[in-house]
Amino acid sequence: MWATNAKIIGIVLGTLALYTLIANKIPQVQSEVPQALTLGANVTPEQLVAAGEKVYTGIGGCTTCHGLGERAPNLLTDEKGQGPIGGRCGKREPGKTCKQYLYESLDNPTAYVVSGYQPIMPVMTRQLSPAQVWSVIAFLESQGGTVDVSASDIPATSPTSPTSSTSTAGGGGAGGAAFAGGSTDPKAIIQAAGCLACHKLDGQGQVIAPDLTHVATRRSIGAGTLPNTREHLTDWVRDPQASKPGNQMPPNPLAADDFRALLSYLETLK
Repeated sequence: MWATNAKIIGIVLGTLALYTLIANKIPQVQSEVPQALTLGANVTPEQLVAAGEKVYTGIGGCTTCHGLGERAPNLLTDEKGQGPIGGRCGKREPGKTCKQYLYESLDNPTAYVVSGYQPIMPVMTRQLSPAQVWSVIAFLESQGGTVDVSASDIPATSPTSPTSSTSTAGGGGAGGAAFAGGSTDPKAIIQAAGCLACHKLDGQGQVIAPDLTHVATRRSIGAGTLPNTREHLTDWVRDPQASKPGNQMPPNPLAADDFRALLSYLETLK
């Protein structure tokens, strides 16, 4: 009997060891926790590009859609024979330079939607600081183009400022319309925050991330990471990387009133 039990224990331990080895060989997607980006007056193009690459591949969540060739245009590789974004951004809209077009794409993404794609991109100037926005623009310009972003383009505004500029000149100053047009309607907030670029709700949106239509009926969120309570849901929406490092969901630095309206609405979705 003891010999049979020893064999069973040996098989179980061997199986666990094998799965552990396989799991450790699987590459993990890394995404940075939101952090302030400080760029001095003497920042160089190389420093801007390096900072922008970290935002693009990390907290910006850009790779969730871009680079797959289906949900959004390829930016770092060829797009339908036009080359990387830095070589084609100045040809998208007549009268706009590459820098102007890229800023508009981040600040007012529905102003120009590339043919063949849906207007699912969120307003990134609501989610990223001015320094992060302009460093991303520098990084994108470097992909087959010339980097002309400088410190003078970066306004001295708070990273969590609820306003942004819709200017298509060189830089982006403070001012502009409030987030979601100043509305606390949760559906307007969901639309403005770009949630439907990944989630589906009441038949609208994408199926990249879990459907939110009945989110309040779930016992857990984050693929079983957290119990589905208001406190955990708040933490998850605000900074998902703090709860589950490496997941694909970007941070959502919403204002307090917007958060309360959004969470109260999500709790009704049963």
